[in-house]
Amino acid sequence: MKALTPAAGTAVMATGILSVGLDLTGYRALAGVALLFAGALWAAFAATFAVRLVCGTEQWRHDAMTPAALTAVASTCVLSTCLSLEGWRVLAAVALALSAALWPVLLVPVVHGWGRRLPGVVFLVCAATQSLAVGACTLALLQGARWLCWASLVLFGLGVALYGLALAHFDRREVRTGAGDHWVAGGALSISTLAGAKLTDACDPRGPLGWLPVLHGPLRTVTLVLLVGSLAWLPVLVYAEARWPRARYDIRRWATVFPLGTTAVTCLVVAATAGLPAVETLGRVLLWIAVTLWLLTAVGAARQGDRGGSRDRKPSG
Repeated sequence: MKALTPAAGTAVMATGILSVGLDLTGYRALAGVALLFAGALWAAFAATFAVRLVCGTEQWRHDAMTPAALTAVASTCVLSTCLSLEGWRVLAAVALALSAALWPVLLVPVVHGWGRRLPGVVFLVCAATQSLAVGACTLALLQGARWLCWASLVLFGLGVALYGLALAHFDRREVRTGAGDHWVAGGALSISTLAGAKLTDACDPRGPLGWLPVLHGPLRTVTLVLLVGSLAWLPVLVYAEARWPRARYDIRRWATVFPLGTTAVTCLVVAATAGLPAVETLGRVLLWIAVTLWLLTAVGAARQGDRGGSRDRKPSG
């Protein structure tokens, strides 16, 4: 627990989003396993940072001022969305409320402490905000709570604005040298697209909610534009990985799995709302690529943990 950093929350995000994708593609048993694993990881990370809050206030404050701290918001929101899809709406609402309470507490110091040339985790200001929008709209669609749609719409607009600010502070050299978190540059746009797709669904006059039908067309257009932008990042990031390989395990590699999984889920949801079968096929392909990368990253994490444990077991002196 001591070695965990805020960036470890991306493991929860990656596992949770894969659970959503597996659920959408009909692999409900695998989705359930992924959800249980994400929940266990979330509990471990929450316990770690609770201990740090009580026993080491200065360390907690230092961690809370880094963009990676926003994984606490994003991971809790992803968990909320998973719980909503599984029908556990009370637990989903509790998780969403917790993340909503954490969001301003963590966002304000992070934005206030921004400098120039930041790594890819800077895009978590957008990803965390949009994850709240997705969680709120998912719950709104399931419960018919229109007031949550208003909250989601405000968060969606703010998230898009925060993406622009993050892009201005992002160090472009990270595409060549980043250890994995640079993929959030594309993932933040993907989760923005997902939020837009959820809101578009909520505004569909033929849908069960029919909230603000006048926004259905404009939101659909904005969502498709965001989808193009998020997909445009893929060839850039894949080329950079091939051109400058970074094969060694790093905890920030979980921040590569999450964007890929989010892009897959986004394609699946947009395909359903916009009637684009080719996009659905792309989503299914990306989902299994993300699952494969999750397994490889998990193996890397296990090997690193085993090496660390072996060192700890060596007799001293």
